[in-house]
Amino acid sequence: MAIRHLSMQPAEHHSRERFLDAALAVLLDRGPTALTIRGVAEAAGASTIAVYTRFGGRSGLYDALYERTFDLLREMLESLPPETEDGLADLLGLAMEFRAFAWANPARYALMFERPLPDFNPDPGLRAVVLRTTFELFIDKVRRVSPPGIDARTAGYQLWSTMHGLMSMELTLRSRPPVSGWFLSPTDEAYEEVYRSGVRSTITGLGLRNTDGS
Repeated sequence: MAIRHLSMQPAEHHSRERFLDAALAVLLDRGPTALTIRGVAEAAGASTIAVYTRFGGRSGLYDALYERTFDLLREMLESLPPETEDGLADLLGLAMEFRAFAWANPARYALMFERPLPDFNPDPGLRAVVLRTTFELFIDKVRRVSPPGIDARTAGYQLWSTMHGLMSMELTLRSRPPVSGWFLSPTDEAYEEVYRSGVRSTITGLGLRNTDGS
């Protein structure tokens, strides 16, 4: 896939946001392994020195892009429809939107939650902030359907882990040729239903329910 290039501008006009837009374009078009200083500089129409000046090096660029991808997830969570009286339906809706977010670009999801760049470890403070920010929005949904005696954070973590596990398996399996005789049909509908039923089963198993008992 051809990489998108931003139009050439004088170096002093290349803002941090411009470089991050370029880095995100490289990630979406070519995947994490293409995230080099040179590749981002070329996509931004700038010199490698300009990238170093803005971010101090590859680690700084990666940290900034990591933060940007979580900003996109947070924006998605914040843009969900208003809460209804059916907290369970709202929670399932969030889980399905998370799947759509991951499936929209597996490379972005991998940078956020996996280790496609073995030598990149996000700054611990940054990682704590972005995970806490997005996870808290998720926990708010879980808390609405957590009856007395159920810790919303623990239940939320277990459900969050189920969602990640199902999503990671789907992305891995669908990135390779189908296995002959595999029980799961390699279609969008089949994988979506497995994910949905897995989330529902976990919700039920955790004892989450609407306050009216439904």
